Amino acid sequence: MTDVMSTQGQFPGASAESARTRRLRGLGLNDPSADEAFDRFAHLAASITRAPIAMVNFINDERQMFRGLYIPPNAADTTENGSSWADRGIAFDLPTREMPLSHGFCPHVVAQRSPLALDDILAYPRFAGNPVVDELGVRAYLGAPLVDDTNTVIGTVCVLDREPRQWGRERLRDIQHLAEALLSEIRLRDNLLAQRQEMFAAFDGSPFPIMLTEGPGQEIRYANAQHADIFGAPTAYGTIGAAYPQLGAAGLERAVVEAYHTARAVVLDNVRVTSARPDAQRGQQVFSFTCTPLRSALTGRINGVLTVGMDVTAQSRTEEEIGTLAALLVDRLQQSGATGPVRSGALGDPGPVLPD
Repeated sequence: MTDVMSTQGQFPGASAESARTRRLRGLGLNDPSADEAFDRFAHLAASITRAPIAMVNFINDERQMFRGLYIPPNAADTTENGSSWADRGIAFDLPTREMPLSHGFCPHVVAQRSPLALDDILAYPRFAGNPVVDELGVRAYLGAPLVDDTNTVIGTVCVLDREPRQWGRERLRDIQHLAEALLSEIRLRDNLLAQRQEMFAAFDGSPFPIMLTEGPGQEIRYANAQHADIFGAPTAYGTIGAAYPQLGAAGLERAVVEAYHTARAVVLDNVRVTSARPDAQRGQQVFSFTCTPLRSALTGRINGVLTVGMDVTAQSRTEEEIGTLAALLVDRLQQSGATGPVRSGALGDPGPVLPD
């Protein structure tokens, strides 16, 4: 099985990644997209601690990613006198849910593997010069680490205030309990990951090349043994065009992106490639690829594309035959619980998209 998560050492640059980043990739948490489940946890953290802003923050080697975020509405829209705890929001915009590692105090919590309570940041010379103090007006911080079942610190649950305040032992205990409760969500994702690994092992015995791409950039998450044998092992988390230039030039990357954005199965026929096998008799082969979008079982949103190839060099295959094969493999994904497919009929008539 050429699963990117289980073969890090085979890919250029993979060894430079930390265990935390690899863990986040495996859990599907290595990007700053919003996540409804984590947004609810952030809102709960703000409510319990009476803080105006809260985050569920995952941290990789390059950035902080606020998968869960609570920022209250504008003060004028919430109360008449502006005295509510939720109206003391920090006046800044987050065009994307991310921040450099140099900003804020969550990276410190992750590094130390312990909670951090700052009643008045200006009273701590070590932290007073942090950019969030001057740029965002942050004056108080309370955060706890998220330590998963592999003993990896993958991020934090934290709350902020623009005014100094005494957090106290009770609030510190509250944020730690929230961090522990949030691990149930992480365990759910872990279980789905384990099911997916089992499904990948079954796919590895397939005589057809199979590839799974995920995320906004449609990075390669998995390629079975047949795919690696014919086209070569993929670069860790690379795009199709970068990992397989001849497939990219033939339009496969465009087909995958189209399937992802339109929620419709896309077929790419007559793709001529030179096999990576050291068998001169193989020569140039002709493939037909079916790209089928997949939905996340957790969010219901399309987050990946399953691509199945069929060698049609020496025989004629109909679109219906290829579509049947793709449908069977997608059904295996659905049964694994890892993802749910976008329902489709015949490839010429993709049928209705499952509602969000």
